[in-house]
Amino acid sequence: MSRLVLAVLLTWCAVLSAGCAVRVPPAPRITIAPASGTAEAPPDAGLVVRAEGGRLTTVLAFAGRDPVPGAFDASRTVWRSSWTLRPGTQYVVDAVATGAEGVTGQAAASFRTLRPRREVAVASVAPYDGETVGIGMPIVVTFTRPVEDRAAVERALEVRGPVEGAWRWPGPAQVVYRPRRMWPANTRVRFTAHLTGVRAGPATYGSADRSVAFTVGRAMVSTVDTRAHQMVVRQDGVVTRQMRISAGMATTREYTTSSGTHLTMDKGNPVRMVSPGRREGDPGYYDKLIGYAVRISNSGEYVHAMDNTWAQGRVNVSHGCVNVRPDQARWFYDHALRGDPVVVTGTSRRLEWDNGWGYWQLSWPQWLAGGAPRPARAAPP
Repeated sequence: MSRLVLAVLLTWCAVLSAGCAVRVPPAPRITIAPASGTAEAPPDAGLVVRAEGGRLTTVLAFAGRDPVPGAFDASRTVWRSSWTLRPGTQYVVDAVATGAEGVTGQAAASFRTLRPRREVAVASVAPYDGETVGIGMPIVVTFTRPVEDRAAVERALEVRGPVEGAWRWPGPAQVVYRPRRMWPANTRVRFTAHLTGVRAGPATYGSADRSVAFTVGRAMVSTVDTRAHQMVVRQDGVVTRQMRISAGMATTREYTTSSGTHLTMDKGNPVRMVSPGRREGDPGYYDKLIGYAVRISNSGEYVHAMDNTWAQGRVNVSHGCVNVRPDQARWFYDHALRGDPVVVTGTSRRLEWDNGWGYWQLSWPQWLAGGAPRPARAAPP
């Protein structure tokens, strides 16, 4: 065979071989943040997995043995943890993405979140888990220390209920949720503080979550007319009780019943009541045990029993409370739930919004003004 023929044959073999070669597309590139090996990852940054050149098919993440909840974006190129991360915890992540022609890519990571110098937790929540409450009931959350980054903490507070509502901060360590309008009767509400890993201030992070589920019961609203000396109780719009009352004598401010929308807060039988600002031997001093007392403010106002039927329905002679006949007081005591509205009218003293649970004294814009600062909306083009 001549050299020319041999060269031609070798050239055709090379061409045929090139034509039969299969070009495999590159695998998707997956990045995980925090990066693998990070020793002090900031918990408030959360966990983010991204894919380039493909779509994420699975993301599995664990904090210790606990799965980490998260969600994909619409394009399935980004997965984010639903909430912030647990401080001082080892995390492992495994992600798979699929690209062109079914080519897959995989990535794994292991990292640890930082251990904060200070921690904040939920000290208490009202209502308590499983409680049945009245239609005006707020959600009152008290923290173990003052909160500096209120906006970050508010974002971590989730309320699942049937109506619109918002948070307001009465003080640095307490936040209150109130619906725009009172809760619908016979509904369920769940509150969850996804506080773990939230940066509440410099070097301060949330240490634990907290969840409470409660039921809104029947709609019981009481109206007290101090001028007519009458109290009317309605359940689901139907009058169930009409009571003669005696309200505050109004000789001083503390002896004046406050007008406004109160909420029932707690009750006792009996409750010890002592005259405010007076010592034993002073004029007007008293120290008594009062039965069937339902508290409606922090300034000593109750709806309670008193056997002074000569005054009830005729004249106001109390030290600021609303007193009714003992048998009627017992009925109210037995039927009242925390958060039942008690609307008082006819006096010269107005209930302050921060006196007990006087939160319904504020309009909705006023209520919103007490929340964490919200980002300004961009001007339209």
